[in-house]
Amino acid sequence: MKNDPGRRSAQSDPTSSPPDRKRKRPDKQAPAQDSSKQQTLHFSNSKRLKPDQPARPSTPPKKLARNEMYTFSSRSPAANGNGVIDLTNGTPPSSPQARRVNGAFKGRSGINPHTGAKKLVVKNLKTNTDWDSKAYLEKIWGQLDAALVVILKDGQDGFSKEDLYRGVENVCRQGGASTLFSRLENRCRQHVERDVREPVLEKSSSDNIAVLKAVLAEWARWKEQMTTIRAIFFFLDRSYLLSSSKPTLAELTPQLFRETVFSHSALKPKIIDGACDLVTADRTQQQKLDPSLFQQAVDMFHELQTYTATFEPRFLGVTQQYVDEWSERMIGEKSVPEYVALAEDFISKEMARCEQFALDASTRRDLLALLEDHLVARKEADLTDYEALASVLDNNAMSDLTALYALLNRRRLGSKLRPAFVKWVDETGTSIVFSKDEDSMIIHLLSLKRRLDLTWRTAFQRDEALGHGLRETFETFMNKTKKGDATWGTDNTKVGEMIAKYVDQLLRGGARAIPEVLTMRRSSSITAPPKAVALPTAAEAEENNEDDDMDEDTEINIQLDQVLDLFRFVHGKAVFEAFYKKDLARRLLMGRSASADAERSMLARLKTECGAGFTQNLEQMFKDVELAREEMQSYKQRLEDRVGFEKGRNVDLSVNILSAAAWPSYPDIPVVIPANIKRSIDDFELHYKSKHSGRKLDWKHALAHCQMKANFGKGSKELVVSSFQAVVLLLFNGMGIDEKVPYAHILSESGLPEAEVKRTLQSLACAKLRPLTKHPKGKDINTTDTFSINTSFEHPKYRVKINQVQLKETKEENKETHIRVAEDRNFECQAAIVRIMKARKTIAHSELVAETIKSTISRGVLALSDIKKNIDRLIEKDYMEREDGNMYAYVA
Repeated sequence: MKNDPGRRSAQSDPTSSPPDRKRKRPDKQAPAQDSSKQQTLHFSNSKRLKPDQPARPSTPPKKLARNEMYTFSSRSPAANGNGVIDLTNGTPPSSPQARRVNGAFKGRSGINPHTGAKKLVVKNLKTNTDWDSKAYLEKIWGQLDAALVVILKDGQDGFSKEDLYRGVENVCRQGGASTLFSRLENRCRQHVERDVREPVLEKSSSDNIAVLKAVLAEWARWKEQMTTIRAIFFFLDRSYLLSSSKPTLAELTPQLFRETVFSHSALKPKIIDGACDLVTADRTQQQKLDPSLFQQAVDMFHELQTYTATFEPRFLGVTQQYVDEWSERMIGEKSVPEYVALAEDFISKEMARCEQFALDASTRRDLLALLEDHLVARKEADLTDYEALASVLDNNAMSDLTALYALLNRRRLGSKLRPAFVKWVDETGTSIVFSKDEDSMIIHLLSLKRRLDLTWRTAFQRDEALGHGLRETFETFMNKTKKGDATWGTDNTKVGEMIAKYVDQLLRGGARAIPEVLTMRRSSSITAPPKAVALPTAAEAEENNEDDDMDEDTEINIQLDQVLDLFRFVHGKAVFEAFYKKDLARRLLMGRSASADAERSMLARLKTECGAGFTQNLEQMFKDVELAREEMQSYKQRLEDRVGFEKGRNVDLSVNILSAAAWPSYPDIPVVIPANIKRSIDDFELHYKSKHSGRKLDWKHALAHCQMKANFGKGSKELVVSSFQAVVLLLFNGMGIDEKVPYAHILSESGLPEAEVKRTLQSLACAKLRPLTKHPKGKDINTTDTFSINTSFEHPKYRVKINQVQLKETKEENKETHIRVAEDRNFECQAAIVRIMKARKTIAHSELVAETIKSTISRGVLALSDIKKNIDRLIEKDYMEREDGNMYAYVA
């Protein structure tokens, strides 16, 4: 019908669409619809109609055209009785024309627009087709099945992939995708069960590796076949399988193989064990691992999605069993350093294998945890055993210590070395402290300390627990005391005395007095323990330093810092103070310090470490030397200005005025002073008393030294000797070459005690430098010996030092110092007890002992028995009294 601009239709204009055209391709044709079905459309009568709309033709043609398909009857809805307008009726009704009457629509035939929606029935006008999709599917499947037979036999000829692909596409478009996939799946499953699994099952009785190889070969063949099949069925995969719950062809490939071949009870264990056997053979070095075969196995496990569920647990289980047996065997057969090296190599190889074959991160993590647990954690007791660690420390095997700590620290067990390490340090240090070789004690302690510090920094990676253990152990064994001949039956620590003597050696000899094992110039001084220490004497060091212009301040300062590290561990600093004070006095009085800067540097270190009270007397000693120098300048100026100065009294006298409180006490030793020396001494005493009234001078001739000229057969020399040596040598003035002086004559003329005479003669006739000759020859001085001038005495230098006897400490002096320090410590202990009692008034015995030790620890620790003796002495002196309950009360 014609379009009316005033009429509205419920659907698009049918005249605007072209007539139906039949599709040429059968796969594009839609399936035939049932012509008996009707479609119902609903229209609303609420739309306005124009009253002048023309009527439709009364008689339709025999076959309706598209533009005449829909007609409306002029009958009212009530005519059919059900309000349905049949558009297929052959007699088209005339279209109603609505008029607006009094504001409402009313058609010519009396149609009321407000009666509700009308029901429109449209019958299907499309004709049925003769196309049979089922027959087409069977035809295409026949072609596909024939091609599958060729493909599954590894063939590539006899079919066209393009034609097969188009056939699959047509079938899918006609709704046969589900049927096509079912047939394909069944066909592939039959192939895998019959042609893939059966040949492998025939080899199941072979070894695991042979079965693994057969399965890998079939898996590679199956993947290649499915690659071709996927290309043919690509449209099925993309258009149907992706949007359905069924597996895609990429998923079907491993699924069929996994369910049919891999999961078979006779094959699955052998496949997994075959891969594990490859690794085990490589571990035991029975057969080198085939990288390609193992990599194919790992890739297959990943592709079949069985890696985590099957291979990984079995691989870890086999590894655990092997590592457990291997570690037990190795720890029993090998030493700890050898076991550590083998364990580290084993772990590195296992991790390298994981990296090489790209095993999962979970496998690497669990494998590493397993290895560390069996190789480290379960062998903790063996790795931290004292005997094992002591052997490594004795050999100073730094690389072995580093490897041992690194292996233990994989499980944060490095600090577990502390008990064995501390025990070794304590035993080694104690053996050094109580060794009979006292002269090299500090050398060994310094070498041990440097070596252990290096071990802690490098091998033990600055482990905090081991560092604390090292310092605490040094403090323990260095303060161990033992009453014996070395300390003259006192509780004094020998370490304090030897530290003071080593510092004296450094300050007298300079850098040349430092043993080679401790010098910074020697690269091996840190790593090599001193087995045989050759110590240069102070005299040799002094002689070498006379012509040595090398800047030695840095070397000496380094050594002083190291000595101070040991000094910090010492509790009994009173022993060090006493011996250091005595040695400092000798160096200052005899001018034997190698460096004044080094002397003051050491004094500053002691002041920083121990406080000003510790160094008060030492500083006063330096001040006395400076004041004495000024006093001598004043005296010499007076001599030069004196009128009538006698030529025979021009002895170059040098005197040191010392304050008795600051300096050590020295005994008065009788000696016959030569007349000219006596006159000079008396003259200086008059000069001093004229300036300082009320002061008394006590002359300590044992500390004096002088320079005298001597003529020998090979030339004249200037000898630096002590005052006692000078008195003895003067007895040989004017004597002939062959004349001999008996021992008794020297004893009577010198006025010295017999012990000093023997000591002096031994230094002149039995030492390295011998201006006198002893008859008969020997090391000991006897009363029957005689002495003469050594006419063959020679020395490359004009000025020769022979007075080393003054610098050597006698046994009597050493005993006196130790006993005095012990007595002073007893007095300090009693003073500490009185202070504590005065503050507490009443206190228990245990508390008093603890407070006393805490108060006196910086000066030295007394034994509990000595503290009890001091308490008893104070009770006898009525400073305190005992009360019930093991209590003490202070007596005001």
